[in-house]
Amino acid sequence: MTRFFSFGRLWTLLIKEVIQMRRDRITFAMMLGVPLMQLLLFGFAINNDPKDLPAALVAPTQDRFTRAMVTALELTGYYRFDHTGISAAEADALITRGDVSFVVTVPSDFGRRIERGDHPTILVEADATDPSVASGAISTLSTVASEAFLRELGTEAQTARQAETQLQVVVHRRYNPESTTQYNIVPGLLGVILQMTMVMMTSMALTREIERGTMENLLAMPATAFEIMLGKVLPYLAVGAVQVVVVLATAKLVFGVPFVGGLMVLLTGVFIFVLSLVILGYLISTAARTQMQAMQLTFFFFLPSLLLSGFMFPYRGMPPWAQVLGEIFPLTHFLRMIRAVMLKGADFEAIAQPMAAMTLFVLLFSALALLRFRRTLD
Repeated sequence: MTRFFSFGRLWTLLIKEVIQMRRDRITFAMMLGVPLMQLLLFGFAINNDPKDLPAALVAPTQDRFTRAMVTALELTGYYRFDHTGISAAEADALITRGDVSFVVTVPSDFGRRIERGDHPTILVEADATDPSVASGAISTLSTVASEAFLRELGTEAQTARQAETQLQVVVHRRYNPESTTQYNIVPGLLGVILQMTMVMMTSMALTREIERGTMENLLAMPATAFEIMLGKVLPYLAVGAVQVVVVLATAKLVFGVPFVGGLMVLLTGVFIFVLSLVILGYLISTAARTQMQAMQLTFFFFLPSLLLSGFMFPYRGMPPWAQVLGEIFPLTHFLRMIRAVMLKGADFEAIAQPMAAMTLFVLLFSALALLRFRRTLD
């Protein structure tokens, strides 16, 4: 009986596996951390109907009808007018940089035309690079504005339908008039693909040397920690360059994604992003002892980055604490940069903020990787 099965041997093996799990703290942390992280992110941070979206108001005259319209739009919960009393040029710069999602333009004779019943018109420009962000807010425009004017005019209920026909709300979906989903997804896929491959490959850079037993030879070389880091990450920049060419060519030729901005602006941003990723992977390899641990740490970084960057779900739909967490991932800033360049034609000045953030990641990851590099195997 004991030849084929023994509870004693089984118990011994179970004790051995428990001890092994306790020693592998990264794997044990992943078993608990990943489900908890998914539960919190999907339960609290994900929202496909974003509210409190930043908007700009271009209105030469702030009459009572304009104020009534702004108040009514804010009460819907979709709009938050952070910029009022600005010029059309300033509003255009704001929406190009992505600081606002909407620009509401009210003509100077708006109030007089309402009082005369002379078909008043307002223009609402929406940043449609992400179609899901603007859809809910746009659907409330005409009804809410009309009701606000009815209250301000004191019009009887039976004339409501006539008043609604007098007010004309012109919606201009900028950068993606047809609300084509591929225009938003495909450029973002470049960042997702680069992050998944670059971080994973470089995270195994040092752990591979340890598992193969060649780490002693590497440490015996008269090379500094900075030289070793460059030697490990620079070859992967060439791999990233090939991926960039393939994805951009596919985006243009297969999916027809417009390319409005400058090529040098885009390539500069992509280079800084890829550099931050390969250095991040190298930083992970200094913390992992095996290639399996390196892959686990990469996945632990990849999952929240994918959910909180604005690639899968609207960034402005997340609560404030989730948006703050999203800022610590390079992918968040890369998505802003590439969508602004490809769809909006942004120049270096317009994307200065995401470029500076990605550069800061390069410096931070490099400093941490050099500090964690060990000259011994102990």
